[in-house]
Amino acid sequence: MEHEYIEIVGARANNLKNVSLKIPKKKITIFTGVSGSGKSSIVFETIAQEAGRQLNETFSKFVQGFLPKYGHPDVDAIENLSLAIIVDQKRIGGNSRSTLGTITDINPLLRLLFSRIGQPHIGPSSYFSFNDPNGMCKTCEGIGKIVTLDLDKALDKEKSLNEGAILLPGYKPGSWQWKMYASTGFFDCDKKIKDYSEEEYEKLVYCKPVKINSSIMEGINTTYAGLVEKFIMQNIKTEFEKSEASQKKIAPYTMEEQCHDCGGKRYNERTLSSKIMGYTISDFTAMQVDELLEVIQKIDDNKIIPIIRNLTERLNDLIQIGLDYVSLDRETSTLSGGESQRVKMVKHLTSSLTDAIYIFDEPSIGLHPRDVHRLNELLVKLRDKGNTVIVVEHDPDVIKVADYIVDVGPKAGVNGGRIMFEGSYSDLLNAKTLTAEYIGRSLPIKSKPRTSKEFFETKKSSLHNLKNVSLRIPKGIFTVVTGVAGSGKSTLVNGVFAKEYKDAIIIDQSAVSANLRSNPATFTGVMDHIRKLFADENKVSAGLFSYNSEGACEACKGRGFIETDLSFMDSVETICEECGGKRFKQDVLEYKYNAKSIVEVLDMTVAEAVDFFTQKEIINKLKYIVDVGLHYMTLGQPLDTLSGGECQRLKLAKELSKKGNIYIMDEPTTGLHMSDITSILNLIDHLVDKGNTVIVIEHNLDVIRNADWIIDVGVEGGSKGGQILYEGIPGNLINCKDSITAKYL
Repeated sequence: MEHEYIEIVGARANNLKNVSLKIPKKKITIFTGVSGSGKSSIVFETIAQEAGRQLNETFSKFVQGFLPKYGHPDVDAIENLSLAIIVDQKRIGGNSRSTLGTITDINPLLRLLFSRIGQPHIGPSSYFSFNDPNGMCKTCEGIGKIVTLDLDKALDKEKSLNEGAILLPGYKPGSWQWKMYASTGFFDCDKKIKDYSEEEYEKLVYCKPVKINSSIMEGINTTYAGLVEKFIMQNIKTEFEKSEASQKKIAPYTMEEQCHDCGGKRYNERTLSSKIMGYTISDFTAMQVDELLEVIQKIDDNKIIPIIRNLTERLNDLIQIGLDYVSLDRETSTLSGGESQRVKMVKHLTSSLTDAIYIFDEPSIGLHPRDVHRLNELLVKLRDKGNTVIVVEHDPDVIKVADYIVDVGPKAGVNGGRIMFEGSYSDLLNAKTLTAEYIGRSLPIKSKPRTSKEFFETKKSSLHNLKNVSLRIPKGIFTVVTGVAGSGKSTLVNGVFAKEYKDAIIIDQSAVSANLRSNPATFTGVMDHIRKLFADENKVSAGLFSYNSEGACEACKGRGFIETDLSFMDSVETICEECGGKRFKQDVLEYKYNAKSIVEVLDMTVAEAVDFFTQKEIINKLKYIVDVGLHYMTLGQPLDTLSGGECQRLKLAKELSKKGNIYIMDEPTTGLHMSDITSILNLIDHLVDKGNTVIVIEHNLDVIRNADWIIDVGVEGGSKGGQILYEGIPGNLINCKDSITAKYL
């Protein structure tokens, strides 16, 4: 008898209330429920963690020392697990040497192709790598960009040398560095820089190092170099750049620009001399994936059939999953969360593993409603190969594809952690849960949008795929920027607008600096007030009420647990016996404020704390956390236990108190249940009513329908994008023939 279910007995991770559950194998099971209900605790911290731990156990103890450590999840038993492959939303990151081509392993295939049939033949495949000394441009060392002096910040052209025209640190008139310019006899030190002849300016700024006989060195030969040259020698091409303090000092005076020698291509001339059908390897990686595929398929050479076949397959996978608009030279650090997740999926498409468990974390993030069907097809493909597919998701269009649905709730945090429903999609529609209640609903298009006569306007830009456009954002109202993935929304808003309007507050999906020692009270700054209240009440030092300071339990240093390192085995965390996991010294707990100890206060939920405290500065900050729907979190909950949606809303809460600002939100509905979307919209209204300008990049149709103003970018992604198709009120978008968004509203 084949085991048809993964069985979980007694799961208690985070807020789970002793959950037992059967998940059908070789089917698509989708977990739904509000943000913070416990979906991730079941899927990631119970199933995925145990699967990872058991897989690691199959390796020798020596090898286990190099693998990620998985503790035992808090669960009585899990039966019938298989190998689990986790595809999450963590950005791929990587440094400037990591591109889409290197991470998908397409670049090595291209390198092989050029080393076999590129003309002229110049050497092995490593010669076609920008990370290899034989292939890289020597000037930028294969990065395509160089750091140089930003002359606008380093030189005040309205002043003369004597008046202090050089603004760099250490160049005050009279200083030794200043004399290296002023006493050379090259310049009239009373002449304003703007009045210099072209020749004089060149000499001051760009002159390559030359030996001169300088009067300040009394007849000794010294080397003179223009400001830019000297700056690069002193600060960029030296060991000096390694120290953080020195980096901070010079950072305001630097800028990044394209490398002059390779034109940003990363390769040296020799590598770029070898071509296939007139194209260099850099031309190949600069093409959009769909264009590159067309070119590759024209190559007719029997010697390399396997390379072409392999390349075709990988490029096709990228296209299938909706990344046809990306080029292989895109740095991985510039991919959005949704794009990163789709790149990771590509790796698994070609795999012939079966009987595996694929776990996806909100794969619809960053997808336009038009592209959701592509994702669904992929989930079905994986299932039909004989795999179990488990998805945490809020998008109703993805939920429809489930064979089985598990709804977790009823609410979030302490009020969640129970299974509310299990069954098919059609059964869910008749169930009595929050998800069932909201799944068929949609909000109407806003009938009376606010209007504005004034605009924030950017300079025209052709960054990435933009077609020389400028962004006009109406002041003091709520604007939503829409368009398919890759159309240029983020480039316009984060790449152009936010750079010009530097005081804009950006609330994106990056994690809050989450570690064991930070919590909602420290993050919002109310912890300082709370410590002071305890200190004043008990006439002792405020540091006693911090487990990062003198109040910390000495046995566990304020961590609440003791970690025992068992060399090659998993290290074991046990609750600290001294403080019982409370993290404070025993005697600190005797100090009370309003009859509660500091530990009891940190155990309160935000909602309870609002009633408990009377101080305005504490209540006001906590009210914002309640406003974003995080009332169920406790003041002392470590931030590393928050979900992505919770992190973003906590950041929002911290910024809400500011007035008269521009707020930029990048997909604020990420990780949010349909029932929470109205509360996000209320928040945005609240911000706008206070006189703020709110800009949201979003695919969620309910948010789009509630905008005052819509800017639709398109038509498609990549080279077919980068134009503004429509700007105006939501109601009239329907008349825009080219807009893909219009078809879905």
